[in-house]
Amino acid sequence: MRRTIDHHTAAPTDRVRSVIGDLTTYSDWLTIVDRAEPAPPHADDAGPAWFVTLRARLGRFSRAKRLRMVRTVDTDGRVVFERHEHDGRRHSRWVLSAEVAADGDDRGSAVRFDLDYDGGLLEPVVSRLLDGEIEESRPRLETVLSQG
Repeated sequence: MRRTIDHHTAAPTDRVRSVIGDLTTYSDWLTIVDRAEPAPPHADDAGPAWFVTLRARLGRFSRAKRLRMVRTVDTDGRVVFERHEHDGRRHSRWVLSAEVAADGDDRGSAVRFDLDYDGGLLEPVVSRLLDGEIEESRPRLETVLSQG
């Protein structure tokens, strides 16, 4: 499953970069992120790590999944988080990348998020939930960005 989300905001690029570069902020604006907390570093990590608990609700049913995500790229305009578990087991691939640039009119920022997930279990359900979550997250992200 792959999703690309484009978002335009009046917030300056420095503020947007600080919010999207720290997974602990995601639970403030993305409801599928139930919690994100710093994880202990590992010698094989390319950058800081977080334990991220994803929670999806469908009617009265709820499912949670805990991922260990590592920031593998952190450049001036791009950040990438990848799933890196250190338990010796094979896991589904999760990659979230975000690119931030000044909007063409120099009055804000353009953000592009790309999410790649290669787990096939319940993908149609996850896809529908994610589509709804994306639209609902936009005003919450704006609120977080305005608090800076």
